[in-house]
Amino acid sequence: MNPREVKATMLLTGLFLFSAVLTNAQVKSKSHAGGGDLIGRGKYIVEQVALCVECHTPRDGNGHLQRKEYLRGAPIPVKSPPYPQMKWALKAPAIAGLPGYTEEQSIRLLTEGLTRDGKRPDPPMPQFRLNRSDAEAVVAYLKSLR
Repeated sequence: MNPREVKATMLLTGLFLFSAVLTNAQVKSKSHAGGGDLIGRGKYIVEQVALCVECHTPRDGNGHLQRKEYLRGAPIPVKSPPYPQMKWALKAPAIAGLPGYTEEQSIRLLTEGLTRDGKRPDPPMPQFRLNRSDAEAVVAYLKSLR
């Protein structure tokens, strides 16, 4: 393998491992979730566990997150692998307020890894398998950001 293929393989392996860890993430302690309330727990999962901000918030020219555009959608900060047959998202959609998704569709995305039209999200979006309670907390938090 040439160095570019090695890097791409390492990136994909890292993304899949990251996805596997997040897929099995179960937030058990409400004390870590901003006082135990539903929205606080959702914020904790979004910011500290799933790290949604890394892809769904745009960056400035220096690579710093643009906090005024928090979770409003952004170009994916990771280059796609050099495999033309691999479908790769170029932009992460806005998730603040969950535009275009009902509460149940959002929960299904986070618990079953299926979009509102029954498809899997394109990489690098992980296919989450949160428990329903954690998914409800994430949805409550994201809906509160309208």
